[in-house]
Amino acid sequence: MSAIAEDLIDRRRLRRKLSFWRVAVIVIVGLAIGAAAYALSADRMAASGDQIARVSIEGMILEDQKLLDLLGQLKDEAAVKAVILRIDSPGGTTVGGEAIYEAVRAIAATKPVATEVGTLAASAGYMIASGADHIVARRTSIVGSIGVIFQYVDASVLLDTIGVEVNAIKSAPLKAEPSPFAPAPEAAKEMINRLVMDTYGWFVALVAERRDMSLAEARALADGSIFSGQQGLENRLVDALGGETEVRRWLEEDRGIAKDLKIVDRKPKDDGFDLSVFAGARAAIYTVLGLDPRSGSLTDAVLRKAGHLDGLVSLWQPLGGASPLR
Repeated sequence: MSAIAEDLIDRRRLRRKLSFWRVAVIVIVGLAIGAAAYALSADRMAASGDQIARVSIEGMILEDQKLLDLLGQLKDEAAVKAVILRIDSPGGTTVGGEAIYEAVRAIAATKPVATEVGTLAASAGYMIASGADHIVARRTSIVGSIGVIFQYVDASVLLDTIGVEVNAIKSAPLKAEPSPFAPAPEAAKEMINRLVMDTYGWFVALVAERRDMSLAEARALADGSIFSGQQGLENRLVDALGGETEVRRWLEEDRGIAKDLKIVDRKPKDDGFDLSVFAGARAAIYTVLGLDPRSGSLTDAVLRKAGHLDGLVSLWQPLGGASPLR
């Protein structure tokens, strides 16, 4: 009888636990659905009524299709009378910078665009900033680092040390060069140098055009140097010192935007239930792993942590350190 009683007690406990988890799952799903509905409602409210749209561009610059979609949407929204880009980025891929820059210029063809620099707008971050009609930075912000870099690893000495030999059959000598498995031949270095300098020339010309400088003046600033906001003002890389107040003053006094128009933060759309409960859980997991909790995906989080990007990059420093990009 004792065993039967204990068995009944265990079953009741199990039922209670199952009931608890069923309720918990229902509550979590309900919260997620409610958060999604609220976010969609907030988006609709944000998109209604005259406003100044503010878009934050932070961290590593990549070819972010959701951001590009948002910028295209803002260009066409009649209720959006002006756009503020709030940039806090060390740069990233040249392709990402080019794509976002072009989207910014498309907006500027129809309505005023201003850039408000936070801590940092360097390399591809400054490339995007220069797409705006007016750049405002704090006195101690960092701007500049106009340039391009291509880095590769030569692990041949390490492979020799551990006794690993990597062989390859190639269609031509420069195929897949430079390779991490052997020292780069001079022809490969010359090839990469041509690639870097071609993109560098385009970047310098872009800055010269947007900042109303001669090519010689832009090239003098494009040696990779970074500048404080104050130095940037003196070198004509920024137009004014300050923050939101200065941006609003320029929009109202210089571009005729209605006074006291509401500034609305606009964000790229998330897919599915990538909101509220689930977004918070993702951020918590990234934090535990030592990754940036603001990252939108695991790939982005790893890139932010490692500072590693394929192809040409226009990047000042990887996040989280002052050592050169590896």
